[in-house]
Amino acid sequence: MEPPNQTDISKFILLGLSEDMDLQPFLFGLFLYMYLLCVIGNLLIILAVRSDSNLHTPMYFFLSNLSLTDICFTSTTIPKMLVNIQTQSSSITYEDCLIQMYFFMVFAGLENMLLTVMAYDRYVVICHPLRYMIIMNPRLCCLLLLISWFICLIYSLLQILLVLRVSFCRETEIPHFFCELAQILKLACSDTFLNDILLYFVTCLLGVIPLTGILFSYSRIISSIMGISSTRGKYKAFSTCGSHLSVVSLFYGVGLVVYFTSRTAHPSRKGSVASVMYTVVTPMLNPFIYSLRNQDIKGALRKLVSRGVCYQ
Repeated sequence: MEPPNQTDISKFILLGLSEDMDLQPFLFGLFLYMYLLCVIGNLLIILAVRSDSNLHTPMYFFLSNLSLTDICFTSTTIPKMLVNIQTQSSSITYEDCLIQMYFFMVFAGLENMLLTVMAYDRYVVICHPLRYMIIMNPRLCCLLLLISWFICLIYSLLQILLVLRVSFCRETEIPHFFCELAQILKLACSDTFLNDILLYFVTCLLGVIPLTGILFSYSRIISSIMGISSTRGKYKAFSTCGSHLSVVSLFYGVGLVVYFTSRTAHPSRKGSVASVMYTVVTPMLNPFIYSLRNQDIKGALRKLVSRGVCYQ
């Protein structure tokens, strides 16, 4: 007998972070606080960049797009989690699960691509400072952003189209607080060979290759910085990419932990707890990292706040 196709599945069950009902109010408050902090922090970065003409440069153009991506990335998972906790419901419809997976992959991939583009931007400004504005012209910046969007939209669509051909035998439980592709494929009762091949291919394309590009950029940056004679000059050069390096280390460090956790044959809530760092904490910390280590952002934020006070 052939297994029923995916139309027989009306919903999935998201097991969340904990089944302890006494812990749910704490989790709701904690994640609501982190979500609001993430949205407000990244929104302030976007407003600061747009309002200050001194920040209309390639570096801050990509930073504002990274902040927008962080807001969207977090918004694909946390609101649904908060609704489920508040309503004491752990279900998500089949259609909503596919939509959540699609946008999660889009914005996760876009964040990865933007960090790679920003590494190239830092490479140009350190290694080719006199030609920086010529190389990183507005046309190239927009082109790099459009290419990043195009790649992420297409590969995410391919993933979802392949999921549509997967069969599920019954309503299934996902040991996570959102629909993650790797966990969904483990619940299938039909062949997922093509899905697995595409998943590993995309992991290489949007994981290994961008990381290699980032490492190459920073190897050239470090080589150039070491060639600077004065200590002050070395510090100034390194400070221009210190924030980005911190964000990259956090993003890839947490991402690797989550990836290897999700590869286990018997997934557990440990993987979902690790994903919290990847999906919530990292986007929340990004604006703090950039604002605390960047005098230009600090100045723009002060102007933005003082302007808001004056309007009141």
